[in-house]
Amino acid sequence: MATVAVPNKTKLKGGSFLIEEHTTDQVFTVEDLSDEHLQIAQTTQEFAKNEILPNAEKIEHKDFAVTRSLIRKACEIGIGNVDIPEQYGGSEMDKIASALIAEHISVNGSFSVAFGGHVGIGTLPIVYFGNAEQKKKYLPKLAAGEWIAAYALSESSSASDAMNPRTKAVLSPDGKEWVLNGEKMWITNGGFADVYIVFAKVDGEKFSAFIVERTSPGFSVGAEEKKMGIRGSSTTPLILNDCRIPKENLLGEIGKGHVIAFNTLNIGRYKLGAGVVGGARNALNNSIGYAKQRKAMHGKTLSEFGMIREKLAQMAARIYTGESMSYRTVGMIDAAMSEVDKNAADPYKQIAKNIEEYAVECSILKVFGSEMLDYAVDETVQIYGGYGFVEEYPAERAYRDSRVNRIFEGTNEINRMIITGWLLKRAMSGQLALMPAIKKLMDEIMSGPSSSEPLEGALAAERTLAANAKKAALMLAGAASQKYMMAIADQQEILGAIADLVIQIFAMDSVVLRTQKLLERQGESKSQFAIAMCQVSLAHAMDTIEAAARKVVAAVAEGDMLRTQLVILRRLFKYEPFNTIAINQKIANRLIEAGKYVTA
Repeated sequence: MATVAVPNKTKLKGGSFLIEEHTTDQVFTVEDLSDEHLQIAQTTQEFAKNEILPNAEKIEHKDFAVTRSLIRKACEIGIGNVDIPEQYGGSEMDKIASALIAEHISVNGSFSVAFGGHVGIGTLPIVYFGNAEQKKKYLPKLAAGEWIAAYALSESSSASDAMNPRTKAVLSPDGKEWVLNGEKMWITNGGFADVYIVFAKVDGEKFSAFIVERTSPGFSVGAEEKKMGIRGSSTTPLILNDCRIPKENLLGEIGKGHVIAFNTLNIGRYKLGAGVVGGARNALNNSIGYAKQRKAMHGKTLSEFGMIREKLAQMAARIYTGESMSYRTVGMIDAAMSEVDKNAADPYKQIAKNIEEYAVECSILKVFGSEMLDYAVDETVQIYGGYGFVEEYPAERAYRDSRVNRIFEGTNEINRMIITGWLLKRAMSGQLALMPAIKKLMDEIMSGPSSSEPLEGALAAERTLAANAKKAALMLAGAASQKYMMAIADQQEILGAIADLVIQIFAMDSVVLRTQKLLERQGESKSQFAIAMCQVSLAHAMDTIEAAARKVVAAVAEGDMLRTQLVILRRLFKYEPFNTIAINQKIANRLIEAGKYVTA
């Protein structure tokens, strides 16, 4: 099992970044990867280069035999069964390795989706919630890539309201079989999977999960969907017409399907967060290569033009931020995993609980990462110009393939509601000291301008920005809660804007801590490039935060209270702007010199 390289294995509470100051020794970064982790990344990169890319056209044209073969090869070298225990034939690596594989295998959208559908959401429900007999029966074949897995939650009628499916399950009169009726939609790997995790309501009431084999009587697969992107992946409906499966194929407990669904999706979200970082890096590398060789006006290459250079720098800064958030989150998950008793009768339920602890961070990764990738591929098309619209160039496919990530694993709108809903639920239950933090802040604000000493030392301005953004979010969350009380759940626009604040705060906090850690390790002179990336990232975050804050404050206050809160926000957001034009030039110079994404 791969070694976890988290410097400090003290378990942190999910969402605590909003109300606590985490230290650099509590944060895992890319620079903390062990030699074993780096070897895993290299192995995955070589597999992507030597196996996936040469087969890209076959994959794109739905040659599912090729896709199955590649998944099997990935399992043979240990990167396709990373989350499966060794006793069932898996390589059983830590979650950092799992994220690394998701990131570095992302060279082709269609294959990445098929791969993730198998190794992640398709297989993990059995790993975490299957009983001993189910694991023994299914996991060895899934670990070998002999069988391919799929996850069947969505329906055309319920869509994002996944907990209310029409698919029903009833026990047969003799009590030996479950009989399922219904239809599932948009199922990844649907056309060629062997095993499906299907969600249905027992007796039309109790949301539950089942293991359904392709050969089950009454089970059939609909036609392949004709999609805008990820065309080489299989996406089909599943038809369950008096589908009969053994009684023992109930997964977990009756009525506890939501536990399986939510935890599986949390894992899918952090893996997607890692995968889109890899996709954005590929887009940037293609953009740099094209910009360096494409001649434009007066014989200059595109890489010599300021506005093109600005695009490259902005893409790099957002990738740097995505990396910082992704590995910070997976580091927290792995630190929590270190507390799991491996000798317990069923340690996987403990593991699932620890993943659930970071549901808000997983949703943040999903939203930030998918929107960051959309930005990167859009700018890639722009840099390629007319060629960006032509299929034979890499920009066009990446652009089409990216868009679905904002729908996968729960739409970004649903995930924004999860972020605020999860925080409020934890606050109300006392599991997260959000309410005391809001009260303390409001007392501080009402006492007048803060007399506290300004931050000093390395990254003082950057750390102050992140700290003040947290104060603004807490103030606005408190004001919204006070106005709407229990009816706040109906104010989706406000909750969405607060979620945007929380997302950008986690981004700022993560990128500042990573850069601060680099400064501590290698000194200021060797960290100038990282500092530049950090400052560009913060400038972008502040634009988003200020817009979201104005939206919320106008909705929750009026008259004198509105004017007072605007004064407070202006005080919190007062800062000397970074010279992003000069900083972007500095970043672009280094990227063009290296010919690819770098962090130093």
